[in-house]
Amino acid sequence: MEDLANRPDAEASAEADVSGGSISFYRNGEGFVDMCRGPHVPSTGRLGHFALQRVAGAYFRGSEQNPMLQRIYGTAWLDKVGLEAHLHRLEEAERRDHRRLGAELDLFSFPDEVGSGLAVFHPKGGIVRRLMEDYSRRRHEEAGYEFVYTPHITKANLFETSGHLDWFAEGMFPPMVLHDHDHAPGEDAGQDASQGEGTRYYLKPMNCPFHILIFRSRQRSYRELPLRMFEFGSVYRYERSGVVHGLTRVRGMTQDDAHIFTTKENMGDELASLLSFVLDLLRDYGLDDFYLELSTKPEAKAVGSDEEWDEATEALRVVAESMDLELVMDPGGGAFYGPKISVQARDAIGRTWQMSTIQVDFQLPARFELEYVGSDGARHRPIMIHRALFGSVERFFGVLVEHYAGAFPAWLAPGSGGGAAGCRRPP
Repeated sequence: MEDLANRPDAEASAEADVSGGSISFYRNGEGFVDMCRGPHVPSTGRLGHFALQRVAGAYFRGSEQNPMLQRIYGTAWLDKVGLEAHLHRLEEAERRDHRRLGAELDLFSFPDEVGSGLAVFHPKGGIVRRLMEDYSRRRHEEAGYEFVYTPHITKANLFETSGHLDWFAEGMFPPMVLHDHDHAPGEDAGQDASQGEGTRYYLKPMNCPFHILIFRSRQRSYRELPLRMFEFGSVYRYERSGVVHGLTRVRGMTQDDAHIFTTKENMGDELASLLSFVLDLLRDYGLDDFYLELSTKPEAKAVGSDEEWDEATEALRVVAESMDLELVMDPGGGAFYGPKISVQARDAIGRTWQMSTIQVDFQLPARFELEYVGSDGARHRPIMIHRALFGSVERFFGVLVEHYAGAFPAWLAPGSGGGAAGCRRPP
């Protein structure tokens, strides 16, 4: 680092770093050299209203063989009011931290013996979670959803067909391999065994391929559509240890997952009904300040034609604009199989959380060769809509803990004795 900082052009200079970007050095007096993106003000007297928050150490270029640098965190604002409001939000965020409240209120924990990102819910947390889920089940049943249940693991070929092993493998746990001698006599050892390998099983990161197989289990008629399947399905994703964070970023989660199979002609009406249902249910849990984000085709890791993506994106745009909410664009943020609407909700202290997602998918029905018989007697391909309402039960639980600062409304509180059981809606 010294060779870079002591070069003649070090002041406001740039050098290529290992990632191909650039670094800059700024001097303030004789003893302070700051490495940052810049720009810098000529003097700290120009900063106005600021506060230093904390310091931390970091090895230069991430290598412990290099000198330790000191990182200083601070925040600067145009006026005192803005600074004080920001510091108050930070204090509120700390006071509401669901990890601290979860321990204090005896709601959940993360035992080392279980593993990082894998939560266990205690009896009080179990009451809140049961009330959350029971109310959601009741509302889904009223809206015409049918409940399904699927396994936690599957053979690899299911995710090969869906494309998850091509496009999502880095987010999946490694496979479990069963060899020939692990199978009972007469049991199918699977396709891999015929190639001299063991059968690979994966923990599922998604529920959608399982719901597709339920649709494909028999011939479907247009009279059955829209077919709305719903599951509180446990899924597992290998998040890196550096990003695992309490209940809001976990490795094992329960998705309140729905998949709707519909005709192309009814796609717009179904999307409008679905988005209204999502917003209404989130409001019932106390979140009512929303905006929508529309994510479009990613430049890489996308399947399907531009025409299909354009049609799906336009259908979502029309529905989003009909909701009378702010709509922002997220270019390239869609899933590999389709664009999506994300419902962004602001909590009690103004922070934004991504809640529900709605995705239009032309690709997986084609990959699994799904069909239904239309009113004309011919076979047609359905459109598939993916929808996670809470996102995950664990994450939504954490968001509600922070939104209410642990003081849940009476119908959700652990001491309510299940007071919501007889209510159609929360008060």
